[in-house]
Amino acid sequence: MFTRPTLRRESRLFVIGSALFGAGAGGVLVVPAATSNLLYFVGSWFFTAAATVQLLLTHRPPVATRVDRYDWWSAAVQWAGTLAFNVSTGFALVAGLTATEERNLVWRPDAVGSVCFLVSSALAVVATTDTDALWDPHARNWRSTWLNMLGSLAFGASAVGAHVDPAGATFAPRLADLGTFVGALCFLVAALSMRPADPPDPHRT
Repeated sequence: MFTRPTLRRESRLFVIGSALFGAGAGGVLVVPAATSNLLYFVGSWFFTAAATVQLLLTHRPPVATRVDRYDWWSAAVQWAGTLAFNVSTGFALVAGLTATEERNLVWRPDAVGSVCFLVSSALAVVATTDTDALWDPHARNWRSTWLNMLGSLAFGASAVGAHVDPAGATFAPRLADLGTFVGALCFLVAALSMRPADPPDPHRT
């Protein structure tokens, strides 16, 4: 996977990670919280794998253009954000955390990851604007980039809703769940839109 990174693998990994996050947020009312947290945790590692592939695909050449630089930094910041989500979702699986521990080990890394995704999306918008235009809905990169920006904004809203106060109370649980679901849906559609077309089957007539 990492020795031969491809756009198809990157897209597939992002699709799986987004689907798991969406399932965790969408099923929060019908499945135990522990199940949703497990879906988030597994999904976060698919995000990390996808971000690693993306970072490998956007390596900077010796003489990089402005677009190359912004693409690389976007991928690098996104990769760091996925690591923060790994930490957050991992500690969310631990039972019996105190309010302080939940705030520091679950919410803070989640907030850091959300900020990283927002910064990454902003850098990607700059790169895409240089490549296509600020408004070019017919360009596949353009659609994917802005869907990722919407997803990052939704994840940011989720982090705000998930804020834990010193007493251990969550600021807005519904906003947290809705933001995660909408963000995951945006990331899912963006990943699907960037998936390369299947190669022709030589055995088909």
